[in-house]
Amino acid sequence: MSNPIPYPTLLRYPTWYGGMPDEMVLPLEPTAYLVEQVEGDRWKVSVKHTGEVLYRGIGPVVVVESPAPF
Repeated sequence: MSNPIPYPTLLRYPTWYGGMPDEMVLPLEPTAYLVEQVEGDRWKVSVKHTGEVLYRGIGPVVVVESPAPF
């Protein structure tokens, strides 16, 4: 039996210069992350079960499953 092709979790966040957002591949499923708007245009993304902060910066940000495997 073969393993399904993984669709990775992506963190999408804006660039400081505008344009298309940047993406970061994350190791856990999308539901494992907490996305919070902390102040004005500042956002934070952390791992729910450890509290580890993965992103702190301009937003808005979103954690999604990639639309394609890679």
